[in-house]
Amino acid sequence: MKAAALFLAGIAAVVAASGPAAAQAGRYLAPPPIVLSPNLTDPWVMQLQPGNRPIYAAPEARSPRTWSAPPAAEAKATRKVDPRSQPLAAELLPQEVAYDGPGVPGSIVIDTKNRFLYLVEADGTARRYGVGVGRPGFTWAGEHRITRKAEWPSWHPPAEMRQRQPGLPVMMPGGPKNPLGARAMYLGSTLYRIHGTAEPWTIGHAVSSGCIRMRNEDVTDLYERVKVGTRVIVI
Repeated sequence: MKAAALFLAGIAAVVAASGPAAAQAGRYLAPPPIVLSPNLTDPWVMQLQPGNRPIYAAPEARSPRTWSAPPAAEAKATRKVDPRSQPLAAELLPQEVAYDGPGVPGSIVIDTKNRFLYLVEADGTARRYGVGVGRPGFTWAGEHRITRKAEWPSWHPPAEMRQRQPGLPVMMPGGPKNPLGARAMYLGSTLYRIHGTAEPWTIGHAVSSGCIRMRNEDVTDLYERVKVGTRVIVI
């Protein structure tokens, strides 16, 4: 009996001695991994649960960004084009066309509405030129004959024009800057003329005080083709 008691006491002593050592050894074992949830709004206990799957918020839908031109670019886009830099429209250049309007061969017909001058030829044709005509309030129609022709004519603005535009001279000698241009053909006893211009970009427009203006090269061509006494019809 005494031997059995001593045996049990020995076993108890061994167990008591080995318990603290095992506990100390367990301190250095690697703990299981802890996965933290990216959703930090979860309670902290949930964040510490192993195997917690990440929760990602869906991205917000964004409307496409619209682009607007800066003020400087808008101003450039709406800037008016200088008419002096633009070529003359093809239909305003001299050309031979079919013709069945008024006038006999050798006469001149001026269509102020469509900005064309026709030198009527035989066989139903005409030589057509683009022209500038009287602006609103200065349009007219009628029939006259060429009473005088002049090369590089001087310009004598009438009194009525000088009253409207006080800066005009009483007389301007002929030359490249003269408003009458390279040639002039005077119509009857009126103040109206078929003449050249120092502003060729105005051909095809209603800008004059009633005269019919042409490019200098065109009026020179017409000047050589007609004579004093040529019939001129303005419609």
